[in-house]
Amino acid sequence: MHSSVDSFSISNGVMQRPQWQTVVIFALAFWLSSSLILDLVIMPSLYAAGMMSQPGFAAAGYAIFWLFNRIELLCAAIALTGVLALRYLQPAYNRKGYAGAVLAAILVAIALLYTYALTPQMSALGMELNLFNTAIEIPVGMNQLHGSYWALELLKFASGGLLLNLCYRDRI
Repeated sequence: MHSSVDSFSISNGVMQRPQWQTVVIFALAFWLSSSLILDLVIMPSLYAAGMMSQPGFAAAGYAIFWLFNRIELLCAAIALTGVLALRYLQPAYNRKGYAGAVLAAILVAIALLYTYALTPQMSALGMELNLFNTAIEIPVGMNQLHGSYWALELLKFASGGLLLNLCYRDRI
């Protein structure tokens, strides 16, 4: 009979997490906390400062999200790699189902959607190509893209939180 102690190594009488488990926890914690800062601090601050009505906001937003999307892809890839490594290297993890791998795959899919679909579309819609147009309006399709963004954000936080919980509690 195996217990949850099987997946931990014991040295000097102290139980230690497998290295991949720690890597997944830190990657997820960094990713989710930086997403919260971007969503709840940076973007609302730019909106309150009137940046969204400026002609260069789409280009600035694209630059911010271009970089952040690559960080998200890296964190999602680290999480998926860590979960798969744990399943392969630790026999105790292999018996516990595919929930961790499925959640990590969902996170990779969300990061890919942000990077290669949503961010380019939002930037293209927001880009002002007529330099003589003084009135700047938010395109109608932008609201639908914002709705998609927030739906994916909720799915990301739910999946990331569940995976973080599974990983922290040693149930991958």
